Amino acid sequence: MDSPGYNCFVDRDKMDAAIQDLGPKELSCTDLQELKQLARQGYWAQSHALRGKVYQRLIRDIPCRTVTPDASVYSDIVGKIVGKHSSSCLPLPEFVDNTQVPSYCLNARGEGAVRKILLCIANQFPDISFCPALPAVVALLLHYSIDEAECFEKACRILACNDPGRRLIDQSFLAFESSCMTFGDLVNKYCQAAHKLMVAVSEDILQVYADWQRWLFGELPLCYFARVFDVFLVEGYKVLYRVALAILKFFHKVRAGQPLESDSVKQDIRMFVKDIAKTVSPEKLLEKAFAIRLFSRKEIQLLQMANEKALKQKGITVKQKRQFVHLAVHAENFRSEIVSVREMRDIWSWVPERFALCQPLLLFSSLQHGYSLARFYFQCEGHEPTLLLIKTTQKEVCGAYLSTDWSERNKFGGKLGFFGTGECFVFRLQPEVQRYEWVVIKHPELTKPTPLMAAEPSAPLSHSTSSDPADRLSPFLATRHFNLPSKTESMFMAGGSDCLIVGGGGGQALYIDGDLNRGRTSHCDTFNNQPLCSENFLIAAVEAWGFQDPDTQ
Repeated sequence: MDSPGYNCFVDRDKMDAAIQDLGPKELSCTDLQELKQLARQGYWAQSHALRGKVYQRLIRDIPCRTVTPDASVYSDIVGKIVGKHSSSCLPLPEFVDNTQVPSYCLNARGEGAVRKILLCIANQFPDISFCPALPAVVALLLHYSIDEAECFEKACRILACNDPGRRLIDQSFLAFESSCMTFGDLVNKYCQAAHKLMVAVSEDILQVYADWQRWLFGELPLCYFARVFDVFLVEGYKVLYRVALAILKFFHKVRAGQPLESDSVKQDIRMFVKDIAKTVSPEKLLEKAFAIRLFSRKEIQLLQMANEKALKQKGITVKQKRQFVHLAVHAENFRSEIVSVREMRDIWSWVPERFALCQPLLLFSSLQHGYSLARFYFQCEGHEPTLLLIKTTQKEVCGAYLSTDWSERNKFGGKLGFFGTGECFVFRLQPEVQRYEWVVIKHPELTKPTPLMAAEPSAPLSHSTSSDPADRLSPFLATRHFNLPSKTESMFMAGGSDCLIVGGGGGQALYIDGDLNRGRTSHCDTFNNQPLCSENFLIAAVEAWGFQDPDTQ
């Protein structure tokens, strides 16, 4: 058998134990779809030499800035930057945020080389302000590079990617933080059982999700991280979200119902990822990751854009203390006739993360403003989104998260018309907690996007040619962008002078009369929900809540 071609930075014994060199030595494939399948199947995962060749080819093909530092630049600057210092005690650049350099299968010389490369990258990329993933990336690439200069060039090409539709590594705190928020949104939608566990065992739910990149870039063992990186180089950033969601699903499956092993779930997840080989193989991890039915690149991009905008509006662009979900609802300031502080915190954990940093603002209370639908509209107009809470005379509690300003109802000329987006959802709190999202989120096969989606101003993204409708759906978009089998799946919210409706088609998730006195609930096609309380109910109290930026208080 040919020599694996390990370089002088790799501990051969560790490498042989971590990754057996048994695979093919050549790859002739050029078709992207075939390459995707080969990456997912691990075609080059067991050939050290072939993986090095594939990385070289994939990274070479990344479109980069005109002036991108290469191997010759490294040779010119490394001596000046490192000087006579011992490479093992070189300081790390500030932008790695005190992240430890994972050793993987590197020897002492390799660990020192990573530090040298990171310092040279910092010299050539002064615009990078926050990039804690980079030490892991450089450490991995060094295993599959001939020398330091080649590894430096590969890392630089990844950092210098200038394809606007291709996201690779976060290089600013704003990008990193919005990625964490986006991950929280995806967990909330696609891993509801795990999300429920996280909310139950952690006061700082956003802090738990803020750790998601560390699971991948540092805690995963080399043979797992390399498999993830194989697919990442072919398919891009969305792969990272998928794998992190799969990790959380496996963690929930193993740990649900068991006490925490440490004082925090955040630390428990880290330990679980470090020892993930006890639970699942790399193949099973990737299989689970790609079985998750995400809305793929389009939804991720829209979420990322919305979360970045929300952070900018709050002035959060550089590293600072996060505001966590458990701080968003202050016990001393919160007063509701319908829900407790704890229940409101649970609801707050369901809303899109760009609003989770906001404080709840009471817009309307039937006990304060009277039982009048006209007054309800007057108090709520100008606020988007809003949260509707209802308490029945039987002490049942239910409600809805409504994405769109109630003033939209005026566009129908006095007639009852539906509006809103797929981010709306309905829920019940008493007697038991249950949330129901837009049916298309759970069943994207119900619809296919229309050509109008490509030209929508609110979604300035390149039009995908994918034949899979799940690749292009997003709850951000209005329902007019979807070819639905019927209009019933698009009935989110409607308001007239004599009634308020949430959800429709074969029934209504919520119907409230104009006196805010009586209501009814049933299964509806929009949310595929069970009745949220007694099917016909008398109302004891109604509240509407808005989302107030804490900086504007």
